Amino acid sequence: MSGRTRIKICGITRVADGVAAARAGADAIGVVFWRGTPRCVSHDQARAIVGALPPFVGAVGLFVDPAPDEVRAALAAVPLDWLQFHGAEASELCRSFGRPYLKAIAVKEGVDLLEYAARYEDAAGLLFDAYREGDLPGGTGHAFDWTRLSVELRHALKPPIVLSGGLDPDNVGRAIRDIAPWAVDVSSGVEARGADGKPQRGLKDHARIAAFVQGVRNADGGPP
Repeated sequence: MSGRTRIKICGITRVADGVAAARAGADAIGVVFWRGTPRCVSHDQARAIVGALPPFVGAVGLFVDPAPDEVRAALAAVPLDWLQFHGAEASELCRSFGRPYLKAIAVKEGVDLLEYAARYEDAAGLLFDAYREGDLPGGTGHAFDWTRLSVELRHALKPPIVLSGGLDPDNVGRAIRDIAPWAVDVSSGVEARGADGKPQRGLKDHARIAAFVQGVRNADGGPP
């Protein structure tokens, strides 16, 4: 495989986790401003996380169906490089803040992915994520059927593809070899595990972050 797959570690809630992601080789971190998840951070928390990042590591602010003033307030408080919209936002809203944006697309039955993506042709990237009824809009820890992103679909899309949904250190290499996305986005796959073995939403495991990045780099180098 040629080129280098970019990496975003999302759902950062602690300064140390953002620094660990950057040191491991992540290209960007994500901070979540949607109050419906344990990964949500305040403006002060986000500003501290972003302020601790080294040069050339970007910061993405994630929103779900926000009011415009909510986005403007975050931009005024936190030096975000990109915005990410994870709801049913209209393209007019997404592009109205003077920042490049990523639009998440839930891969679910009955949705024509190409038709939906065409609404966001000016997006910096299209993030394809898993969908589970009644669960969070993202970061669920579940993958979708990657064959939905057929070669024909990928060639027809104008913005770069960001692959998300259920990625972890064990499967990210296969995902990259199958789909060849511009970037991969992970949240629950690099979170600490509780006594029940489930991800502790918002608390990253630094060893899992490092293993995830290594899995990406191994895939970029070609078949194992």
